Amino acid sequence: MKTLLLLLLFCRVSSTGKIVKHSLKYFITGFYGVSDLQEIVFVGAVDGIQTVYCDGINKVLEPKMDWLKKIFENDPEQLNIYTDYCFAVYPHRFKTTISSVKKLFNQTEGVHILQLMHGCEWDEETGEVTSFMQLGYEGEDFLVFDLKSLTWIALKPQAVSTKQRWDSDTAKIKFDEYFFTHTCPEWLKMYLHHGKSSLLRTDLSSVSLLQKTPSSPVSCHATGFYPDRAMMFWRKDGEEIHEGVEHGEILPNHDGSFQMNVDLDISSVSHEDWRRYDCVFHLSDVEDDIFTKLDEIQIRTNQVEKSRNKTSTIIISAVVVVVVVVVFAAAAGFMVHRKKQDQKAPPDSEDNIELSERLNPET
Repeated sequence: MKTLLLLLLFCRVSSTGKIVKHSLKYFITGFYGVSDLQEIVFVGAVDGIQTVYCDGINKVLEPKMDWLKKIFENDPEQLNIYTDYCFAVYPHRFKTTISSVKKLFNQTEGVHILQLMHGCEWDEETGEVTSFMQLGYEGEDFLVFDLKSLTWIALKPQAVSTKQRWDSDTAKIKFDEYFFTHTCPEWLKMYLHHGKSSLLRTDLSSVSLLQKTPSSPVSCHATGFYPDRAMMFWRKDGEEIHEGVEHGEILPNHDGSFQMNVDLDISSVSHEDWRRYDCVFHLSDVEDDIFTKLDEIQIRTNQVEKSRNKTSTIIISAVVVVVVVVVFAAAAGFMVHRKKQDQKAPPDSEDNIELSERLNPET
């Protein structure tokens, strides 16, 4: 549950290897005690991709995918369910729950956060469906629902009284059981069907080697891939290595694709041994991996960029100087030419004056 708020913010789930399970998850966060924060934030995600967002304070329910908008248009009843839970059910339940939990922890003033995560997973190969629902308070586990026994499990001593009260609400438990065993997997399959062009697409990655300074680790950086079921690692002589390797998280790009990196500390690697290292990027369900050799020529560094910028500045300055010189030279040449022409022009003679008087006699 400590990572639940991060999941809410990024709306994605990292995984590696070939995955045949699909998920429909809902993240609901309630804030209490800060007037300028939203009271309820509701996010739905399919396979870690945000599909719907709800702002309970401003009464905004926003489908994030065009295919979900069409589903809502064709199925007003489903839209009504989302609307009811966003603007009525969850705000009421969260306000009541936070009020009672505060008393259990002897809390009065201050900011308090209640988080609920629930949903289901469907294995497309076996057809197996698993569901889950857990509640967190102040970023820590508080209660989890056991779908086998249809009872709540208290994860904090303060949660025992809440567990007993919720276990006695048999109507609510029956409703939750039906949602997790029927409604949730049906919605998930429907979303995968209508959104397969975006949810089930495969985008290959571009991979490059990056380095801040000659003494910094070399980062193997992959970006533009989809889905996020990917893994990347360094090898030496064809064998995966772990020493001196640091893995970064898979992060979302603004266009819906993903990026990741894995760093290799080369401080103890001799230059002659560089050829023994390579970086491997693997995307789930894609047969061919991407191999990138540790090659100094292929590394992009800040030093190179600075050098390029400096070179560009020098070239631009040189061009400006040349242009200025050419302009001044042209101006000087024109002045010399004009002076020579003036010197060659014949002065007025008496004959010319006389001829002018004959052609233009005074009247």
